[in-house]
Amino acid sequence: MVSGEAQVSLSEVVRRYDGPPVVQALGPISLDIKCGEFFSIVGPSGCGKSTLLDVVAGLVRPTSGSVCFEGKELHGEVPDGIGVVFQEDSSMPWLSVRDNVAFGLRTSSLPKQEVATRVDHAISFMGLAQFAGHYPAQLSGGMRQRVCIARTLVLRPRLILLDEPFGALDQQTRLLMGDELLRLWRETGATVLLITHALDEAAMLSDRVGVMSARPGRFIDMVETGWPRDRDSRVISESQFGALTARLWSSLREESLKTLGRAA
Repeated sequence: MVSGEAQVSLSEVVRRYDGPPVVQALGPISLDIKCGEFFSIVGPSGCGKSTLLDVVAGLVRPTSGSVCFEGKELHGEVPDGIGVVFQEDSSMPWLSVRDNVAFGLRTSSLPKQEVATRVDHAISFMGLAQFAGHYPAQLSGGMRQRVCIARTLVLRPRLILLDEPFGALDQQTRLLMGDELLRLWRETGATVLLITHALDEAAMLSDRVGVMSARPGRFIDMVETGWPRDRDSRVISESQFGALTARLWSSLREESLKTLGRAA
């Protein structure tokens, strides 16, 4: 697809869960995510952020409305071209780093040499070459998450969905992992959709940030960051960074109070 075209389109998407009682978790939401964009979503706990990611991934059908990926409507299936990285460490402790990364291609019809080439490239790209024979228990939390990203990377996704991938990491490691994620985004040309609770993370990484309301989640603000494509964690020292995080919190504060049952 051409950069700038809508790669993901949601039209009046609603997601309800059967009861009793019936719970409307999401929507209605309409959104276009451009090809090659880095788009983040922030919102109060329980607002439906992860549900939205599941809908975009094709893991969950919307109750109403439509979701299209590259012009084709999704009907509850994960299409080729989408890769997902979750918050939980999903590395398999009985497999080495190399075997963990190769796991995503276990049912592939690719020639063995192509699989080996992809695995080697993903491991090297994520800075894990010297740990290829190690097991997850021998790695730090940040390194295990890099293994999970590498396992997605071997699939060569055109859209990468990340659900709080750095939530369990300390602040310094999160900043450095953010730099790695930006490098991945630039060098692969993939579109990225990131779910995060961290306002500073969203402000640093994104081209746009969508702010969601309390449940049922809908977009109440859309923030353009204005950062150059070659940005990294050093943007946190820019005066604009403080203004961006302040705007995000200004939009979120009242919604977060609602989740606590308190008035603004």
